[in-house]
Amino acid sequence: MAYDKFNILTSTAVPLPIENVDTDQIIPARFLKATERKGFGDNLFRDWRYNGDDSPKKDFVLNNPIYKGKILVGGKNFGCGSSREHAAWAVYDYGFRCVVSSFFADIFRGNCLNVGILPVQVSDAFLDKIFKAIENDPNAQLEVSLPAQTITILATGEKESFDINGYKKDNLSNGYDDIDFLQAIKKDIEQFATTRPF
Repeated sequence: MAYDKFNILTSTAVPLPIENVDTDQIIPARFLKATERKGFGDNLFRDWRYNGDDSPKKDFVLNNPIYKGKILVGGKNFGCGSSREHAAWAVYDYGFRCVVSSFFADIFRGNCLNVGILPVQVSDAFLDKIFKAIENDPNAQLEVSLPAQTITILATGEKESFDINGYKKDNLSNGYDDIDFLQAIKKDIEQFATTRPF
């Protein structure tokens, strides 16, 4: 399944300054029955977003209309806990294309990269600057450049670089998942196969 191509994303951001957000908080286990990657966004942070009667919790950030955008900014150690890939599906299906944190759980990071979400790991100090920029102005924009591997707070011009695996960077740039990548090089694979003994 192909995803949106990622190049340069300029967007406002949704702040979630909570550390150790685990995958069960991102998408509770009772919503893991579906096999398609659709509909999970409705239950992103379900228990934090809604009361038992399904009414929205007014104090949760996703229910606050002043915060919006395609970038989710989380606290340190985002995506820890179980390895469920549905957590990344929920983040993508809700509409986020980038998650920023000062540390990601490895499996969650990999799941994000597999479904078209760019996980941007920054220093603790820069993460604090991002949170303060959003606190000062909910409409503050961030620019995330995949080609340059940088994230910039546009209001101040402050910038920091981030790392990404080259293969995953190419896939994000092309909107590929792993299967799409193999399909794209199918002719090369077939050509190589002709040079191998049977």
